[in-house]
Amino acid sequence: MTKILYQLESYQIMGILFDVHRNLGGRFSEIVYKDALEYEFKKANIPFEREKEYLVNYKDIILNHRFYADFVLFDKIILEIKSSDFLHPKHISQCLNYLKVSKTHLAILANFNSVSLEYKRIIL
Repeated sequence: MTKILYQLESYQIMGILFDVHRNLGGRFSEIVYKDALEYEFKKANIPFEREKEYLVNYKDIILNHRFYADFVLFDKIILEIKSSDFLHPKHISQCLNYLKVSKTHLAILANFNSVSLEYKRIIL
């Protein structure tokens, strides 16, 4: 039997993602889903940071480019929101970048722009 990384937290997050999609459906811009998710995370007392900034350390400097994760939940799970026709490999690469700079191990990539919620768990 496979152990799911952060199982309890993941199920709680996924329940909220499905609830938001069920209530709003597809075709809104990402910001609408982010606002609805923020409301639901507050209501469920889930600790989160929205648009968390990450710096990239390189040798003895910090590079100019910064990464901004849509949400960091429970101080250990990255949540990236999309509203596109499909999940593209570049979206997965984006999540992998977030995992590397944050030194966390799980990202959930969620696409709301479809008939049913499309999602992927990305583990590093």
